[in-house]
Amino acid sequence: MKIAVIGTGYVGLVSGVCFSDFGHDVVCVDKDASKIATLKQGEVPIYEPGLDALMIKNVEAGRLSFTDDLTSAIDGAQAIFIAVGTPTRRGDGHADLTYVMAAAEEVAKLASDYVVIVTKSTVPVGTNRQVKQVVRKANPDLDFDVASNPEFLREGAAIDDFMKPDRVVVGVQNDRAADVMAEIYRPLFLRDFPIVTTDLESAEMIKYAANAFLATKITFINEIAALCERTGADIKQVSKGMGLDGRIGNKFLHAGPGYGGSCFPKDTKALARIGQEHAVPMQITETVIKVNEETKRRMIDKIFDLCDGQLSGKTVAILGVTFKPNTDDMRDAPSLTILPALIGAGAKVRVTDPQGQHEGTALLPGVQWSDNAYKAAQNADLVVILTEWNEFRALDLKRLARRMATPRMADLRNIYSAQDAKRAGFAAYDSIGRAAWTAEQAE
Repeated sequence: MKIAVIGTGYVGLVSGVCFSDFGHDVVCVDKDASKIATLKQGEVPIYEPGLDALMIKNVEAGRLSFTDDLTSAIDGAQAIFIAVGTPTRRGDGHADLTYVMAAAEEVAKLASDYVVIVTKSTVPVGTNRQVKQVVRKANPDLDFDVASNPEFLREGAAIDDFMKPDRVVVGVQNDRAADVMAEIYRPLFLRDFPIVTTDLESAEMIKYAANAFLATKITFINEIAALCERTGADIKQVSKGMGLDGRIGNKFLHAGPGYGGSCFPKDTKALARIGQEHAVPMQITETVIKVNEETKRRMIDKIFDLCDGQLSGKTVAILGVTFKPNTDDMRDAPSLTILPALIGAGAKVRVTDPQGQHEGTALLPGVQWSDNAYKAAQNADLVVILTEWNEFRALDLKRLARRMATPRMADLRNIYSAQDAKRAGFAAYDSIGRAAWTAEQAE
């Protein structure tokens, strides 16, 4: 089957590459000619483990190609996936559907044969019906159907998520469209991965409800962590004890500096806005959004406290600035709240991140970039672990402490322990949801 994918951002590129690996003939199209040129050279403009090799494999097999010409891309396509951005709209928090509707209108004007127009972008409930109206208005004679096919890809594990999904959600209005979607995902169906076929609105809602629930779990455990710090409980033990309950599960119960990324911040805001529009306030989701921002600010207070309330003239080494490991994505990362506050307080901030500098250079003006953790910590007064990259999980803490002017650590991912810090010669250690420790207190 020939498939066209409009948009070569994270979702579009991963989807296009994986569809081609299913054996389909896939053309990825984007208006950004420079991005298309980069892809044609075999280079991936985003960091996603394994994506470059899989892309090259399918290009060489003749199943995957890239173009900035929409006309040629959709010629003969039986399915056209819209995978463009839906950023948060300024002012009201709703998802901006400008790019989705523009793509739908362009497709309508160029398509001639029957085609299923599939929305892969995350869109509010009712969007696919709007897409249908836009297409029908632009080309009343076109024979087409619309489908909703939300993505559930974790950055850093996207290929595995696509090839071995918990489920595939498909929203359609008739059997004809369902048959096309079934053929696209036939390789997964044959391997018994769940394919949930439903109506358009339910498919759209599943995406938002799932992400809002996961964001709620993260925010809940971060609130419990704050309480643990005041009561003497250990959040790692609390999380373990909770997670062993099969009704709760252990995923997304790791306390940290707050969620970020391309999905949770945007989707929680959009769901809250949908609720307001339909007079059904999403009170839990609205609270999650508020508490998540408070969590990020609480991290700033921790850092100040470790430096005796004074950051002016201090050097702070930051380990990791992307919102999670195994990605270069900086969108709504906690670092974008925390680091400017440190710089504003007069701190000299050094940063190291395996993939974060490409985006971080523009987003974090005023920081100094280092090649590794030990260089970043040279003569520093405090080291802050902000992203749990693997290379930060096995640091030589003694070596790190020896390089510092004042060996203090804010471990905002709970990678180490107070005992680890003490043995390594640190003078102070604080983490999330556990008691802080200082050498002075121990005396």
